[in-house]
Amino acid sequence: MIIRRIKRVLRRYAEIPGRINRLQEAVGRIEQRQIAFVDGTWDQREFRVFSQWGEDGIIQYLIHNIAIDRRLFVEFGVENYLESNTRFLLTNNCWAGLVIDGSATNIDFIKRDSIYWACNLKAEHCFITTNNIEDILKAAGIQGDIGLLSIDIDGNDYWVWEVIRSISPRIVICEYNSHFGPDAKVSTPYDPSFVREKAHFSKIYYGASIAALTALAESKGYSLVASNSAGNNAFFVRDDVRGSLPILTSADAYRTAVFREFHDEDGRLTFDDFETRLRKIAHLPVYDFCSKSVRRVADVVDMSTRSRSA
Repeated sequence: MIIRRIKRVLRRYAEIPGRINRLQEAVGRIEQRQIAFVDGTWDQREFRVFSQWGEDGIIQYLIHNIAIDRRLFVEFGVENYLESNTRFLLTNNCWAGLVIDGSATNIDFIKRDSIYWACNLKAEHCFITTNNIEDILKAAGIQGDIGLLSIDIDGNDYWVWEVIRSISPRIVICEYNSHFGPDAKVSTPYDPSFVREKAHFSKIYYGASIAALTALAESKGYSLVASNSAGNNAFFVRDDVRGSLPILTSADAYRTAVFREFHDEDGRLTFDDFETRLRKIAHLPVYDFCSKSVRRVADVVDMSTRSRSA
């Protein structure tokens, strides 16, 4: 009798994560209905179900205001996929998708998650480079027009997006590094083995500036339409489906990141302010797309950048 009771209690505890997810999704659906067609700022359209910040709300607004013929996404840099830009699309909007991560442990976790059998999701373990991303997409059978691409690999984001030709997402979300400011067109130099934690102990030396990503987007036929208030994600929409969505400049969309993630050499968070963090990486190299050369952060980034918010 006691053993049966214990088993019942354990089963109830095991059901808690699923119930919490369903509650999150229900609240997300309510918020989605409130913001889907409402005029306002992008900050007012944000909400968070599974995204790290307010990306879920921005995505929901976009998919309700542009035509999506093929409800398919690709997201890479998802870790264990409990926190991601596309999970709400998968569970709430019944999209299908491919997620990729460089950790085999993370991919095994995703495949054990009930979401893997309950939804149309494919997870692949691969460390993405400019040389293999196209082969990965082709092997997964994903080509041509798709709904959304989300890029967050903490390093070579610009360079990987640059070489993607086989898919044509209607929406692209790409992480930018706000420490590089709103105007400089720069990225960390391409390194096929780049790992953020190893590149510099601070963990804030990675990725590309919003201006560099915006210029790349324009060359591919996309316009910058939104950014999140946290200051790390930019949203681009393909010009042929953009409709009446206003175009933003990189300076308009730029936000100083609200999170203080600088680590010292012992791996401890220092909680430095933005300008202090920026000075501490001023000596590191970045590729400057204007001069087409590698320069120091201090040579191309405005070291007096002040906070910008909506």
